[in-house]
Amino acid sequence: MRSIVKGIGQVLSSFGLSCVLLILLALLTWLGTLEQVHSGLFEVQKKYFESFFLVHHIGSVSIPLPGANLVMCVLGVNLLLGGIIRLRRSWDTAGVLVVHLGIVLLLVASFIKAYHSQEGHLTLYEGQRANVYESYYRWEVAVGHTLPGGRVQEFLVPQEDFAQARGPAPAVLESESLPFHLELSHFMPNCRPLPKGPMFDVAVPVIDGFFLQTQALQKEAEQNVAGAYAAVVGPGGTRTEGVLWGLESGPWTVDVAGESWTVDLRHERYPMPFTVALDVFTKEEHPRTNMPSKFSSDVTVTEDDVARPVKIEMNQPLRDEGLVLYQASWGPSNAAPGDPLFSTLSVVRNPADQLPLYACIVIAVGLLLHFSRKVLGYMQSEARR
Repeated sequence: MRSIVKGIGQVLSSFGLSCVLLILLALLTWLGTLEQVHSGLFEVQKKYFESFFLVHHIGSVSIPLPGANLVMCVLGVNLLLGGIIRLRRSWDTAGVLVVHLGIVLLLVASFIKAYHSQEGHLTLYEGQRANVYESYYRWEVAVGHTLPGGRVQEFLVPQEDFAQARGPAPAVLESESLPFHLELSHFMPNCRPLPKGPMFDVAVPVIDGFFLQTQALQKEAEQNVAGAYAAVVGPGGTRTEGVLWGLESGPWTVDVAGESWTVDLRHERYPMPFTVALDVFTKEEHPRTNMPSKFSSDVTVTEDDVARPVKIEMNQPLRDEGLVLYQASWGPSNAAPGDPLFSTLSVVRNPADQLPLYACIVIAVGLLLHFSRKVLGYMQSEARR
């Protein structure tokens, strides 16, 4: 048994395995880049880089491959075991070992980013303010109720609780705080509502003369608009049915036991510990063109009743309370001169935001140690000659 464990340790710590893993990472990066011709960045990232296994298709040929997630996990083990074995052998490779630790730190940062980060956007016109941002891809159902005094109470249902209800079998959502239970069915990742005419039949329910027609997924995942059928089942089995669509101008309103409730399908929202107000959006264009050369947002950040001005540009984000706000885009793209423009800020909550910087510093220190030792050794050998 001891020899088997030793053999496994030697394989996992070998240079040969390192080379194979790096070649696999290069292959996955190449295939993922080519796949973006047919699929959007979000889908490619999920398939090639956030998976443990995948199947790549070349025409009619299917090739099973390990996902980048698995490859990087094994690479982390390889770096740690290889470093420990070499550390036991000699201190002459201290610089190389420090480089190993820096690369492991990079892998840890990527793991934290993949599983513990939130990404979304904040879109504002001049004069608007917000303290929440929305996901680009994820959806949620918000059940709302207005309390005495005008305060709104919301019950949130994450996408995982209803995303599998693709057919007539509903996902039943219940809470002791709700006087009803909610049924969601026929969830469609991308769809549009259409009026039902007399000359054709549909395979989904028709409510108030409208039905949801599924659409092919867009290449860019943020362009998909989800939809679902909802039913509110109140006391005594009273049932009210409606249609939820992600681009609906307002939530679906239903009365239950004399009280008004709203049900809304929307992009998942995340709270911010401060409020951002857009004061001025500036867009500069290349001479004699409509192409923007530079755009920036002058905002006011209010936190604990303390306001401060901040300028957010493409390469100068706002970093505060674990959030990073980048200048991402603007619109509408067809705005005429003088029309109001909105500014879109990309918002990222990443606990490992600074880890790549620290990892690069560690790698730089390791390389400096290693090459300094080599240069000193060369100078000493030349002096002896």
